[in-house]
Amino acid sequence: MTARRRAQEFCDRFGLRLPILQAPMAGACPPALAAAVATAGGLGGFGALMSSPAQMRDWATQFRAASNGAFQINLWIPDPAPQRDPVREAAVRDALQSLAGIAIPEPGPGPFVQDFAAQCEALAEIGPAIASSIMGVFPPEVAARLRERGIAWICNVTTVAEARLAEAAGAAAVVAQGAEAGGHRGSFEDAAAEASQIGLFALLPQVVDAVRIPVIATGGIMDGRGIAAALTLGASAVQMGTAFLCCPETAIHPAWRDALPQTRPEDTVPTRGFSGRLGRGIRNQVTELFGEALRPAPYPVQRALMVKVRAAAEAAGEIGRMQAWAGQGAALATAEPAGALVQRLWSEAEALLP
Repeated sequence: MTARRRAQEFCDRFGLRLPILQAPMAGACPPALAAAVATAGGLGGFGALMSSPAQMRDWATQFRAASNGAFQINLWIPDPAPQRDPVREAAVRDALQSLAGIAIPEPGPGPFVQDFAAQCEALAEIGPAIASSIMGVFPPEVAARLRERGIAWICNVTTVAEARLAEAAGAAAVVAQGAEAGGHRGSFEDAAAEASQIGLFALLPQVVDAVRIPVIATGGIMDGRGIAAALTLGASAVQMGTAFLCCPETAIHPAWRDALPQTRPEDTVPTRGFSGRLGRGIRNQVTELFGEALRPAPYPVQRALMVKVRAAAEAAGEIGRMQAWAGQGAALATAEPAGALVQRLWSEAEALLP
């Protein structure tokens, strides 16, 4: 099957005009961004990790008021309860206090995350075109409820083995996430994240060969060249996150946005410093602070410890202490409206596809 035919079949199946998905970036995907992408023919996205059911419903209402296109809502599959270490947490607090020059309170007992069951119930009620999971597969009862509601499920994977598990669990498609991707690494097992940093163009064709369901490529895709290459290697569509961070609809902090065009591939690093989960961001004082000498607290305790540091950095406009996620292609991000960006990217890709 040709790349064009494969992409068209994907679009027909999921109600899209263009095979471009906006990554569901928690904290960086307001309804205006997703609506612009969807209206242009792609798939809008909402990362609901930190959102309550009420906030999820409100986001969907705002999206639907702005666009009649399709969108996905993404949820994290919960990790086991973190193993708390008061000594380690105290060392992290002391280090962050020295770095930020502010008091860092004890994080408390937690749980620091939203109620996953309540989020899943809200997801089914909202009824997006697509529900997506990261960090694992939906429990069987949730997957069954989504099927009953006519909601397609796509699952983020980082290895061939994870792709096979997702297909066996009933996913309609998988997102093959290369190590170039910005934001959190979607490994099913947290401890395996460092060991599974496979480049997209090594991972993608092997996932395509391993499963019968469509594969969506993500990680380092920033322009038409990357889209055409991913489709040529067997992807049915692409998912892009960092590419949208400079769009006016994204509305991220100006210091973060302004840093992206100056961020070379080697200026991004995998780090657990921002949240306790491995993710790729811009190298700064926070990423440099945490290493072998000082390990961060586990997720989501580390994220709770970072709350005041993030707030102080944003108030000061200081990128050196800011949580600034970015993929290795960040320097290719452009400051243009999201809808125009989607259309331009697909035009560029089409020109390269036979």
